[in-house]
Amino acid sequence: MAEGTELTAPATAEGPWKPKFNPWAIAVVVALAAFMEVLDTSIANVALPHMAGNLGASNDESTWVLTSYLVSNAIVLPISGWLASLVGRKKFFILCIFLFTLSSLFCGAAPSLAILIVFRVMQGLGGGGLQPMAQAILADTFPPQQRGLAFALYGITAIMAPTIGPTLGGWITDNYSWRWIFYINLPVGILTLFLVYRMVEDPPYLKRLKGAGIRVDYIGIGLLAVGVGALQVLLDKGQEDDWFGSNFILTLAVVSAVCLFSLVVWEWRHKEPVIDVRLFKNFNFATANLMMFTLGILLFSSLVMMPQFLQTLLGYTAQSAGLVLSASGVILLFEMPIVGQLTTKIPAKYIISFGWLALACGMYYSTVRVDLLMSFQSAAWLRVAQAFGLGFLFVPITLAGYIGIPTEKSNSVSGLVNFMRNMGSSVGTSMVTTLLARRAQFHQTILASHTTVFDPALRNQVSGLSRQLVHSGISEADAQTHTYGLIYQTMQAQAQTLAYIDTYMVLAIGAGIMFLLAFIIRKNDPHTGGHVVVE
Repeated sequence: MAEGTELTAPATAEGPWKPKFNPWAIAVVVALAAFMEVLDTSIANVALPHMAGNLGASNDESTWVLTSYLVSNAIVLPISGWLASLVGRKKFFILCIFLFTLSSLFCGAAPSLAILIVFRVMQGLGGGGLQPMAQAILADTFPPQQRGLAFALYGITAIMAPTIGPTLGGWITDNYSWRWIFYINLPVGILTLFLVYRMVEDPPYLKRLKGAGIRVDYIGIGLLAVGVGALQVLLDKGQEDDWFGSNFILTLAVVSAVCLFSLVVWEWRHKEPVIDVRLFKNFNFATANLMMFTLGILLFSSLVMMPQFLQTLLGYTAQSAGLVLSASGVILLFEMPIVGQLTTKIPAKYIISFGWLALACGMYYSTVRVDLLMSFQSAAWLRVAQAFGLGFLFVPITLAGYIGIPTEKSNSVSGLVNFMRNMGSSVGTSMVTTLLARRAQFHQTILASHTTVFDPALRNQVSGLSRQLVHSGISEADAQTHTYGLIYQTMQAQAQTLAYIDTYMVLAIGAGIMFLLAFIIRKNDPHTGGHVVVE
């Protein structure tokens, strides 16, 4: 579609197509399905030790419960548009909900870790189609000028679910059993299945495209499965296996690079690709995907870092750390609808620019405020500062991805945009885990070089602490040993805190780069949603 062409709702002979049911009722239903799936990507994290103990497995083995889900989920995401065209979007969406709900039941009843992993793969396959199909349904259900409001509702699910997932998972596991983190999907899944069957329908253009001469691209599917699967395992296990110091990780990197490069070349030349990589010729679509990838990195990096800092260094429980995150969740809950309304009045590029600037400032502010004496209130406000910019990014970036794209490509657009965000979340989690470990080692080495018996300040501190321990009833010999132990613990805590500061600075720089990039996005007319203004 040429620039300057306005996107309109799919039309019939009688005029623009409209769904039979209220669009906002449909939006709530499909957002509920997406919320259920996104929640499941994070709710199981805190329950891994309980699963390992109950199923007779080690903690390392239990991490495959997460990896297996992420791998199968990542494989389905980019081809969800093609699958929807093959069988029909409504049927595909219903099939995904059914498979996700049924496998949740089997996951909860799994008698061993191996069986649990098998059903988690099934759950990931079902969940892979829920996010992109929910977004594509919203794109077709609402006219372009109202998409921002609809995507705001979807954005609440995509950002809120990872925020409350660990807290909810910890509460369920502590008070009931880890099996209930899967069983809670059953009532939601059954209700959503019924409502989607009753309310959602395919627009006329999808009915015409359904299975129309589509042939299965087995080579493309195979390259995708192997390439994305290897990449996801690499990201999940890289730090644990010392990255390229491990032959296993090195092999995965080579396999992933070769398969993904071959996939792009193959799909670019294929007449009926499972992934429409030619969409990346559209400048706005390519830029929006890069930004969504970066947003995934920053969103999940900050979600990992804050609770980890509070629990490992400040002694917070999982529930208390979750309460700190909840403050930002409340802000985003009110912020997203406002941003959705702004997209109907202000071009998306300006909202995106402000969002990246706010996010960069929030991450930079974290480098100043993070310390070992931080109070609960300070931590909550710091998380609000970190998350404030997120609400100004998700909706307008999603809108920017649809600018200049034909309506019949909505399924492919949503699949690729969600795939990029999910891969960004995996890269972000892996990146901060590695950065925190490496920078902590670096700072510990620097601090240790100043901690010698020739340092007068250290000798004075050892002498003072030893006297205090002796006065508390410990013998002089044991007091000195305990003193050096306490000093070493303090040094480790300081080194880890400095590692968090360094990592937040990296995230701030990344957000700053995206802020500059936002200005080259083509301006859209906010009153029509998809019309590109030639500047």
